[in-house]
Amino acid sequence: MIDAGALKGKVVALMGGAGFIGHNLALKLKSAGADPHVVDSLQVNNLGAFTSGIDPNPNSHLYIGFINQRLELLRNAKIALHIIDIRDYHVVSRCLTSIKPDVVIHLAAIAHANRSNKDPFSTFDHSMRTLENVLDATRDRKSHLIYFSSSMVYGNFDGAAVTEDRHCSPLGIYGALKYGAEKLVIGYNQVFGVPYTIIRPSALYGERCVSRRVGQAFIENAIRGKPLTVNGDGSDALDFTYIDDLIQGVLLCITKPEAKNEIFNITYGGARRISQMAELVREYFPRVELIHNPRDTLMPERGTLSVEKARKLLGYEPENPLEKGFVRYIKWYKNLAAEQPELFREH
Repeated sequence: MIDAGALKGKVVALMGGAGFIGHNLALKLKSAGADPHVVDSLQVNNLGAFTSGIDPNPNSHLYIGFINQRLELLRNAKIALHIIDIRDYHVVSRCLTSIKPDVVIHLAAIAHANRSNKDPFSTFDHSMRTLENVLDATRDRKSHLIYFSSSMVYGNFDGAAVTEDRHCSPLGIYGALKYGAEKLVIGYNQVFGVPYTIIRPSALYGERCVSRRVGQAFIENAIRGKPLTVNGDGSDALDFTYIDDLIQGVLLCITKPEAKNEIFNITYGGARRISQMAELVREYFPRVELIHNPRDTLMPERGTLSVEKARKLLGYEPENPLEKGFVRYIKWYKNLAAEQPELFREH
């Protein structure tokens, strides 16, 4: 159970906080009486990326709409937004000095494995460089640093539900940088005493996401009457996690002393096959076609992440299986398409 009193008045800096996770977390923190500050350049997987015209995206029109919704929600909630480039150490340092955060949540990163493998330099610049700047800017204050890692650090799962103490063997640029970043966070704790919590999420989905992960791609294609494309035979299983469950886990990490200097899987805690997700979409779009492409060899074979440690130490209880969270997501999209069909016209 989340102690709302422990959140009241707590100053929280969300680095990269105008993204999918960050804006949802900021809104929840504000409603609980905390003082969240969103720090973001609005460039990475955000407004700048979809309005620059440098890398044309057929979904730009739709995703700009989602991002504007995020920014409007933040404005309406009177949440401070600091628009800075987190790659600039001196600017970050001055910004965090002015905020004086009790907690710093580091979300600034390239949020997609495929993009990371295609552009390693940018991925390092926006992921590891930003983290190093934030760690160094907060080391004297010793704010509680919550770092968002990934289930990709484990590499190929071996059948059983993976626990946090399992050996990590990541594949590709994205997983390697996430694992290296975890070690950097732990190093700052060892050298400077910066308290940390590392969170490993998995297959996240929910309203106003613009990363176009598999579930989002399924729904958008179905609305447009396009086939659902599955890489592989659909038997790959992921621990799909609805945004509300992740937010619950983060709030527990902020409020529970037991979270300090620990690593937690914060997921639903039960893997489901991609084919099962596709069938849920087809229940709401029965005419949609399903096609298969070759499997990406750089994507590890994943499965369930054990959440027993988070249950035991934090009291974490995920509440949204695919039939609840993903169905809610489908209905949100269907309502949006009915109300604003122009958003779904590809440009």
